[in-house]
Amino acid sequence: MRRALLSAAAALAATAALAHEAHPPPAAGGPAFPIAAPGSYRLPPIKPAAGGAVLDETGRPQDLRRDALLGRLTVLALIYTRCGDVCPVASADMARLQDLAAKDAPLSRRLHLVTLSFDPEHDTPAVMRDYAATWRSSDPGAPAWRFLTAPDRNALAPILAAYGQRVDARPGAAGGPLNHVFRAFLIDRDGRIRNIYSLDFFEPALVINDVRTLLLEAAGTEER
Repeated sequence: MRRALLSAAAALAATAALAHEAHPPPAAGGPAFPIAAPGSYRLPPIKPAAGGAVLDETGRPQDLRRDALLGRLTVLALIYTRCGDVCPVASADMARLQDLAAKDAPLSRRLHLVTLSFDPEHDTPAVMRDYAATWRSSDPGAPAWRFLTAPDRNALAPILAAYGQRVDARPGAAGGPLNHVFRAFLIDRDGRIRNIYSLDFFEPALVINDVRTLLLEAAGTEER
């Protein structure tokens, strides 16, 4: 199932408009731009990553920052499961990122993936649990990947505002009922946003190099 979804997402990326705003399709077989070597650049802190009330796949209440972001490097992606264009491609990229990270055991132990839905009326914990089952790797060496939702729209609103994620209703539209532009965030273990990715630049190899850059930064800090 997971392999079929990855293939379907690749086909979608090559043929569909990749957002509710236009994005060019990613190049097949790898990034369409050069990727700098880990540690050859810096990723200065942008701002603190926000918290807020969320629910995990079992329905257990959690705080996004305290329970899901602090302590490990995290890639946080914002999506919704009824989306028919951007979000399947983004989830496929997260799956590819998980597979790539699994090849580097020390990195995998320090990395955490989080997918948060901004459609709480539909994306209940049970829906997110089913969605997770279609995308998450069964490889025990892969980094953990959590799928979260919000208890309601009121709890979600301050989270979206803090991350600059605009979501508008567009009932009956092709691709899904919500209008949005995909955003993902690289967050360090101290809960600071270190990079923000649009779909155009959410390339797993690039994200892995950014993670390695932050790990090298942390190692250098510990040595001083």
